[in-house]
Amino acid sequence: MDYELLTILLPALAAGILVLSTHVVLGKQVLRRGIIFIDLAIAQIAALGAIVVRMDHDLAEIAYATVWVPGLFALAGAGIIALLAKHMAEELEAMIGCFYVLSAVTAMLLLSNDPHGGELLKQLMSGQILWVSWQQLLLPSIVYSAILALILCKPKVLDGAYFYLLFAIVITLSVELVGVYLVFSSLILPALAINKLQGKRVLFWAYGVGLLGYILGLYFSASFDLPSGAAIVATLALSAIVFRLVNRLVVKSR
Repeated sequence: MDYELLTILLPALAAGILVLSTHVVLGKQVLRRGIIFIDLAIAQIAALGAIVVRMDHDLAEIAYATVWVPGLFALAGAGIIALLAKHMAEELEAMIGCFYVLSAVTAMLLLSNDPHGGELLKQLMSGQILWVSWQQLLLPSIVYSAILALILCKPKVLDGAYFYLLFAIVITLSVELVGVYLVFSSLILPALAINKLQGKRVLFWAYGVGLLGYILGLYFSASFDLPSGAAIVATLALSAIVFRLVNRLVVKSR
């Protein structure tokens, strides 16, 4: 592997590790709450905010608009979902699915007359993890570290309405780094891999599954000139499936 390729892959892998650092913990909580589509919905709403910024040149010139505008969209979406969780708990998953569809359709309508709209939508969905720079990782590193420290000191913060606030902040930054599809996959697939496990090492195995998925995905993407986001999603799924199968065999053999 030559030096030039390594300079591309290392920031991409660091971005993946950053995303996994928070998504594994939050993904476990998402499965526990039974709100699987919340990550897709919030990610899509954040992406809608990013589209609004890129379409409005005046807004785009405001400092850090590509971060705080999608963040406001995500926070608004998370706030509405938190209210629905209180008053429409039995229909919450269906309502979250509706949020996702409506935000996706709105994005398509906004970009329908933009000659570059299809490419922009593809970038937001699939992400451009291979083109992530070290500078782009600075803000997510600070924010994710603060959120992980908060969760470590006060684990019960994930049980209340503050979960939605933290979730919106994390998803906003992650969409900008890796795209909607990888945000969903990083949240759900490692969490699914360890969903039947108990004990203190559960999160360790989840991080392992996620890290293996990112490493293999980046390797196959670089080696065979495949779309990086799609390759990583596929290898994350494969890692999760293999882990579940191996764990089942181990349990049966005892």
